[in-house]
Amino acid sequence: MSQAILQPVIALVLWSMVMWVWLYATRLPAMIRARTKLDQNHPRDVMLGGLPARVRWKADNYNHLLEQPTLFYATALVLALLGQGDGLNLWLAWASVALRVAHSLTQALVNVIPLRFALFMVASGVLVVLAVRAAIVLI
Repeated sequence: MSQAILQPVIALVLWSMVMWVWLYATRLPAMIRARTKLDQNHPRDVMLGGLPARVRWKADNYNHLLEQPTLFYATALVLALLGQGDGLNLWLAWASVALRVAHSLTQALVNVIPLRFALFMVASGVLVVLAVRAAIVLI
């Protein structure tokens, strides 16, 4: 088993935890300032909709880190189990992580949608290449 590819996996997990901390470090003070009332009968968007966009961007990004990156985790684990977690696959995995971090920072700080979308598309392309390379090994 080639364990090197597990390094970018853990790096992305740790980055997700950074975004989780950042989310609450900005959301909780904003909720206190806005005197947000927590009501189980209101949807989350209704309760938190009054928070500033700059605060909501962090939460949106944290949610994004729980979506497509799950495919990255699965692909990287398959490659590790197949002994293919080094070389080009390792470089692609690190590129995927770097692009996700860049996407996070773009969304959390400035939220320029065309830039964010471009980063998402490039990261998606890298993930597709990684997944195809894993599929080829399995064939």
